[in-house]
Amino acid sequence: MKVDFDRWLPAIAKDSYRKTALSVVGVAALGGLALAPTAAAAPVTTGPHQGAVAAIDLATGKAATAAHQEDQPVESGLTTGSATGKPPAGKPSRDELIPHGIEGAQSRIPLDKAQLDNARAIVDAARKTGVGDRGAVIGIATSLQESKLYNLGHLGAYNDHDSQGLFQQRPSSGWGTPEQVTDPEYAATAFFSALKNIGGWQDLPLTAAAQTVQVSAFPYAYAQWEEQAADLVQQLW
Repeated sequence: MKVDFDRWLPAIAKDSYRKTALSVVGVAALGGLALAPTAAAAPVTTGPHQGAVAAIDLATGKAATAAHQEDQPVESGLTTGSATGKPPAGKPSRDELIPHGIEGAQSRIPLDKAQLDNARAIVDAARKTGVGDRGAVIGIATSLQESKLYNLGHLGAYNDHDSQGLFQQRPSSGWGTPEQVTDPEYAATAFFSALKNIGGWQDLPLTAAAQTVQVSAFPYAYAQWEEQAADLVQQLW
């Protein structure tokens, strides 16, 4: 069956916000829902939701046809967030960004302009909310798992409940209106506000801090993005 990605993935620019809300029809539901802001931990499972990974891979263009190859992300130090050695003056160090060490095998993906813009929005919100560079790492890693740093709109009949946006936050669970949770600045601020309500979040491993906010059925999935998230924060801070 021929897949028409122009039809499946309309990019919707909304007003002055830096948004690329992607509406994906006919893909598997995303995993790792963000429920209402809470400090209650969810039951532990064994790993990331493969259905969610497959759905986002399809949504983000890995299955694009040859006619769309020119639109594919280009891998480079910036687009992948790869480590660049000693940070420039004024940039956070590796030890500051990853104070508890890497947990388990790491994943890394190439990023396009929309994803980098969303990463910058998360870093900006981390500055404004006062969670600092470590908070920004947690935020970017969480979004990498939830949406691959894409501002996903509603998935129609295939949506996993009503989760939307960079953090797959659910309007029905109190995160805000659909318009709000698909505003990267609002979504990131809401995530960090919930993170700040967790006592001692700075001392938690990344996956534990992210899970306490997100209450995902797949809490270990966030850990795999810590290294790429740290590299992006080091570059964008």
